[in-house]
Amino acid sequence: MSDKITKSEAEWMSSLTSEQYRVTRQGATERPFSGAYVDCKTAGVYLCVCCGEALFASETKFDSRSGWPSFWQPIAESAVGDEADTSLGMTRTEVRCARCDAHLGHVFPDGPAPTGLRYCINSASLKLKPG
Repeated sequence: MSDKITKSEAEWMSSLTSEQYRVTRQGATERPFSGAYVDCKTAGVYLCVCCGEALFASETKFDSRSGWPSFWQPIAESAVGDEADTSLGMTRTEVRCARCDAHLGHVFPDGPAPTGLRYCINSASLKLKPG
């Protein structure tokens, strides 16, 4: 992971679209099946839209039929962090960019082998670098 990035709310607002800001900085969730990368099959690396940190490789993306891009592991364990999220009256595990603390989505224990995990990530928090 690269050095930590911190910006003021004004700086984040000026560098992101309103949807990207709502999702990554305010912890919102985009509507299911509405994101640009839900059905994307392009090879490459998914970067954090806020700081450009490499988060997920296309080789670990799978169709979870959940309505959001899903991955069975991050590109590196150090790329993402997690914390308990009790915002909907239940406990879920929120996934954040380790470099800039952007809200990415949530991780669930119902994914495919080899990890058994499903990183359910908002398209608005990602930028695909084809390759």
